[in-house]
Amino acid sequence: MKKLLVIILGFLFGISSAQTNGKSLLWKISGNGLKHHSYLYGTIHITCDATLPEKVKNALDKTDQLCLELDMDDTNMQTEMMGGMMMKDGVTMQSLTSKEDFEIVDAFLTKNLGFSAKMLNTLKPFMVSAMLYPRMISCEMQSVEGALINITKEQKEETIGLETITEQLNVFDAIPYQDQMNELVKTAKSDLSRDVKGLNEMLELYKTEDIEAMYTFTQQSENVLTSQFDDELLNSRNQNWIARISKIAHNKATFFGVGAAHLGGEKGVINLLRKYGFTVEPVH
Repeated sequence: MKKLLVIILGFLFGISSAQTNGKSLLWKISGNGLKHHSYLYGTIHITCDATLPEKVKNALDKTDQLCLELDMDDTNMQTEMMGGMMMKDGVTMQSLTSKEDFEIVDAFLTKNLGFSAKMLNTLKPFMVSAMLYPRMISCEMQSVEGALINITKEQKEETIGLETITEQLNVFDAIPYQDQMNELVKTAKSDLSRDVKGLNEMLELYKTEDIEAMYTFTQQSENVLTSQFDDELLNSRNQNWIARISKIAHNKATFFGVGAAHLGGEKGVINLLRKYGFTVEPVH
């Protein structure tokens, strides 16, 4: 179930803007009364190679704990996740589309997941789409978060989270179920080809650490969940995180790892931390 959560997070790859003044995924946080530097790193949740650059390993050595979007060791995570995967008010996937399109989705899911659409009918369509991520990548799936956690365990340090699984899953109640279902239908009709192409392009961009290019790419995405719901997926969550990041960093030197989607832009974490009084500088 925790692996499924990482897959779900894989949706949040894009960059919300490009006003970060540096081509890097790793940023040093200082100033504003901090006794020790902390670091902010833009992660990607689905990849063929989660090998961490030396600069990231060095930053992990200089900090005393890891903070991800979620505390992956939370014993309540699985229970909370199961409760947040279902649509509310009796809505089903079948009620959100035509009979013909539902039959296409049904055949597609049966082929790719081994479950019929009727078995998954009450799940939020985005959750169903997320289950398909392992089918979109031509290798054994890895995650940067997993690599960060492994090093943290070796260092015998703690991993904590910025938000709860309930807070995160509530995002997908704010995005209309109809839009989620429309995208799942498109995925089924393209037999994953549209999604595979987009994911591969994003994986290549991620390697360059070029936030501007990633921003342009996501804004041009055919998937409306990527291009039209920045406020729900990114901006409001970023704003909620800033005071939490400040409190955590003031308490202990921390390595923060969040989806690269959250780094850039006027409403991104980097700019919001600067407005909060921190100095945030790229590490090259």
